[in-house]
Amino acid sequence: MNEPESSAQIKVLLTSFQTWLPHQKSNSSDDLLDTIQKSNCASIANLFLLRNLPVNVEKATYRVIKKVKQIEPEIIVCCGMAEKRNKLTIESNASHLDKRFYTSVNVADLVATLEITEVSNDAGKFVCEGLYYQLLKYIRAQSLNTQCIFVHVPLLSSNQSKLIRQDFDSIICKLIGKLNLDD
Repeated sequence: MNEPESSAQIKVLLTSFQTWLPHQKSNSSDDLLDTIQKSNCASIANLFLLRNLPVNVEKATYRVIKKVKQIEPEIIVCCGMAEKRNKLTIESNASHLDKRFYTSVNVADLVATLEITEVSNDAGKFVCEGLYYQLLKYIRAQSLNTQCIFVHVPLLSSNQSKLIRQDFDSIICKLIGKLNLDD
């Protein structure tokens, strides 16, 4: 990833889930984070990974909020698998019952130049949306100056896994770059 040198102090938290169905050999969101972890991403000195979250809204939320309190990240990128999608999708919002929270990130700008990523307005009504909703609610309730997005990762095939990784890296770099510009 190419990023400005001044972003060395920016803390980025990336999360992924475990699998939840018997046919799933792995979770593509965790596979993506695994490649990031193995690459050492030296350009992001303050990269924190919270992998294999339980597929349970309360337990996952507890673990992520505990980590947020511990490291105080400026950026949170939660990731989940979307088996039926063929592109990376950044969720614009999350809802629960009659309440909806939107990310403070301009997701349309974030995906504008990306090759295999688009905006989604439907986080899926599952644990992904539950976690995202709870994090956006927590960030608002605590008045945190934290950028938070949720990225759904399709199944990774040999045809598009490199493009997905490139777009994901670009997303992280754009978020970091935006924070540097705001300073």
